[in-house]
Amino acid sequence: MDTDLLKTFLEVSHTRHFGKAADNLFLTRSAVSFRVKQLETILGVELFERQRNNIQPTPAGERMLVHAEAVLMAWERAKQDVSLSQHQSVQLAIGAAPNLWDAFLQEFLQKLHRGMAGISLRTEVLTQSVMTRQLMERTLDIAISFDPPKLEEFELLQIGEVVLTLVSSEPAAAIEDIKSRQYIKVDWGTAFNIQHARDFALLPLPILHTGSARIALDFLLNNGGAAFLPRNMVLADVERGTLHWVDNAPSISRNVYVSYLANNERLSEIERAVDFLRRGA
Repeated sequence: MDTDLLKTFLEVSHTRHFGKAADNLFLTRSAVSFRVKQLETILGVELFERQRNNIQPTPAGERMLVHAEAVLMAWERAKQDVSLSQHQSVQLAIGAAPNLWDAFLQEFLQKLHRGMAGISLRTEVLTQSVMTRQLMERTLDIAISFDPPKLEEFELLQIGEVVLTLVSSEPAAAIEDIKSRQYIKVDWGTAFNIQHARDFALLPLPILHTGSARIALDFLLNNGGAAFLPRNMVLADVERGTLHWVDNAPSISRNVYVSYLANNERLSEIERAVDFLRRGA
């Protein structure tokens, strides 16, 4: 199948507009319409309900989204895999949520690259559900998360922890002092959200809710307020006096897990990478 047809289908799905999709793909609107029609002819179904200024995927189109993304991901990985240089033998794809890259993995990525000669790395920012699906589809080798999938097909190991501490842009002796300030809520996973709802009901409604620790920190430094952020990430700001620990707020620890398919054909390289991450953490 022509992958350009799938790319065009995905762009129309994301923009819900043939004209915008055409602009993004540097095509004419008629070319986009023709590609979508070609794909519909191949599949024998309509992928979109076409109404004026209202393009919506049909039920078949919704189902096709998952398959189109998987096919393009597999194709991109195949192109990279066969194009490895003479100094590289295997490509490993590693997926994690944005806040884990920010809080835990960023510093280890360079060490992993230097410590595993001959390995080409591919990194992805993904949700847990997408990581689980891609592990099963073998388009992802390693998933790193706070709330890993507990399936028999997966190996599951703890590789570290992230200590989350409530910090404020102004000195605060108690959680009660935060009530009148802006609060930034970072999504640190299911267990964090349960404990947060139970133990920190005094905190105000968030002015910003984000899945990225980096976005939360930048917002906090520029606009003021308070947020639960990784201790290692804010330590330098606390030492400079630009951020402050909230004195009586308990820290929350979140375990970091790695999961991978037990019968992956790259198992030996995966186990080397996991061991390196565990020792590094």
